[in-house]
Amino acid sequence: MTKDTNSVIDALFSVGAHFGLVKSRRHPSAKPFIFGAKNNVEIFDLEKTAVAIDRAKAFLASVAASGKQSLWVSGKSEAKAAIEKAASRIGQPMVAGRWIGGTLTNWKEIQKRISKYESRLAEKQKGELAKYTKKERLLIDREISNLQELFGGIVSMKEKPGVLVVVDPKKESIAVEEARQTGVPVVAIASSDCDLSLVDYVIPANDASLASVSLILEELATAYASGKVTRPAPVA
Repeated sequence: MTKDTNSVIDALFSVGAHFGLVKSRRHPSAKPFIFGAKNNVEIFDLEKTAVAIDRAKAFLASVAASGKQSLWVSGKSEAKAAIEKAASRIGQPMVAGRWIGGTLTNWKEIQKRISKYESRLAEKQKGELAKYTKKERLLIDREISNLQELFGGIVSMKEKPGVLVVVDPKKESIAVEEARQTGVPVVAIASSDCDLSLVDYVIPANDASLASVSLILEELATAYASGKVTRPAPVA
């Protein structure tokens, strides 16, 4: 084990990334990543988690180097702020809230909704709503607010992403299934109650702790950013 690996394991341990759930909630696919149990709570083998993080980081860097976007997803209250921070730092689209069915499988329809949001927002910013009645302006403002909540995080997504980064694939099962249907690889931070076989690059770790999730997401975001830096410049 290298010094770098030891430091990663120490960092993971310090934020409680090793805590899984009670054994009765464990999905069979998580068994290979369990080191043991303490007070009936299962403990992840952080050596395997560190290896999984490195594997996911290498893949994310390759996606960025290829010029493809990454879509960061979690509606989990413990992870929303971390998802927003990580995705915003590297300028990538995100869903920090409810996943809208069809975001990947019915992308053309989703694009129409995004276009409507951008059009309404542009009208407001240019002061063009003055031509409407007060009641109509109120309704349009509500429409803009609703569209912002649903689609504001994916306005920058212009095509199918090269990877979906998820916190808790069990909670985000619809997003994961849509990714599988459309051939989008999935990187996921997943606790012991998740079906890890559904994830291409699984990171077995505590997905219910802001500190744990934040640490891992920042590692992943940094890896993606490094891949963008190494992307070859376009030929003139």
